[in-house]
Amino acid sequence: MSHRLGDSSTHAQVADGGAMTISEVEEAPKTVETSANARRVLVISTIGFTVAFAVWVMFAIVGVPLREEFGLTDGEFALLVAIPILIGSVLRVPFGIWTDRFGGRAMFTLLLAMTAVPTYLVSRANSYSELLVYAFFLGMAGITFAVGIAWVSAWYPRPRQGFALGTFGAGNVGASITKLLAPWLVTVVAVEGALGGLVPGGWRFVPFVYALMLVAMAAVMWVMSPTPDHRPGAGRSWPALLRPLKVLRVWRFGLYYVVVFGAYVALALWLPKYYVDVYGFDLQTAGLLTALFIIPASLLRPLGGHLSDRFGARRIMYWVFGVMGVALLVLSAPSGHITLYLPPNVEPDGIREVMRFEMGPVLFTVLMVIVGVAMGIGKAAVYKHIPEYFPNDVGAVGGLVGAVGGLGGFFLPLMFAWAAARSGLPQSTFWVLLVFTMVSLGWMHLVVHSMMHKAAPQMGHLFERPSEEMAP
Repeated sequence: MSHRLGDSSTHAQVADGGAMTISEVEEAPKTVETSANARRVLVISTIGFTVAFAVWVMFAIVGVPLREEFGLTDGEFALLVAIPILIGSVLRVPFGIWTDRFGGRAMFTLLLAMTAVPTYLVSRANSYSELLVYAFFLGMAGITFAVGIAWVSAWYPRPRQGFALGTFGAGNVGASITKLLAPWLVTVVAVEGALGGLVPGGWRFVPFVYALMLVAMAAVMWVMSPTPDHRPGAGRSWPALLRPLKVLRVWRFGLYYVVVFGAYVALALWLPKYYVDVYGFDLQTAGLLTALFIIPASLLRPLGGHLSDRFGARRIMYWVFGVMGVALLVLSAPSGHITLYLPPNVEPDGIREVMRFEMGPVLFTVLMVIVGVAMGIGKAAVYKHIPEYFPNDVGAVGGLVGAVGGLGGFFLPLMFAWAAARSGLPQSTFWVLLVFTMVSLGWMHLVVHSMMHKAAPQMGHLFERPSEEMAP
């Protein structure tokens, strides 16, 4: 019996549990019509996620004047910035499940409206303890990612889900919107405010405007979204909805997402400091060079989704991990040279330095752009896997994968700092990322090898020993 690898009905049992489809290995392109309602869901959810993501990282900009006003230490400021990221990551699983049960229209609208409250209260905060409480609830903005992933997947046909999820995920460009919009908003209204204090001024005007944007977006989403909504998890019990989380494959996807999203978040925070410390750039120049990494890592998700639809997510991930591995290997190389000890008749002082290597800022930036491109494409490819394997559990699985990736963005900078302190080399940042990338690639390849062997065991002898016909 022969099996065509593009046959979506072919499955194999593999080591990390459950039935594995092998449609992604080589899937024939299909032309599938997308409904007008599905396109409307994609547009509305992408805009909503962009607004929410801008709010989620708001403290990165308002933190500078806020820090001066409240006299915060480095540790206090770091905690304030980290709390929304952590909450927006760890709560993605339950909200993803609720989206499958109750529909994305209701859950997304509810999250936007609820997030508007703590966002507004930030503009009225009078103490650091108040800010911490508001930052905790402001983390709900990050949960919109899991809600949107489940919602878009429920509306889009399988052959178009990669592109759709990639387009939605490009909403994390909201971080760039905050970096461009928030500094200007800080200067619009004087510190003392306007309209008798009804409109706060200075940095407080930023959360005030963002709260209005959230309320407006919630209203638009509720009115403009199609009804009735798609709810793939309606009527299913909680144990049934949580069952996929026991499958090892889900956690493997989470590791992939640490490499392409968690590392993206970590590098976006780490690179400005790297440019300043290693190359001596001022902070403004370092920020602009970091943007060259951030932009492709954000905006190329739709391309990654399209390529995953066209060629299969796993094939794209091979390329993503491969390209990242090569680039990170070069980035990991410390500056230095090889010293040769030679006879005096060859080298008068007996020492010759060869193969001197020192990475300049141009080569470094080019390599970071390449890594950013790979990450942007890879983020969409990872999420293309989820509806392929778990079509009825995108909320739960997508929420967990997103949570693991988000937590990676929190813990990786700590690992960067530890590696740099132990080695004394700034390039050790990329040693950490190279290890994660190679482990992910190796694990994926082992699973693919197992899948191929189990799907076509009768072909094993062709790889392990010559056939009788070919024997001499």
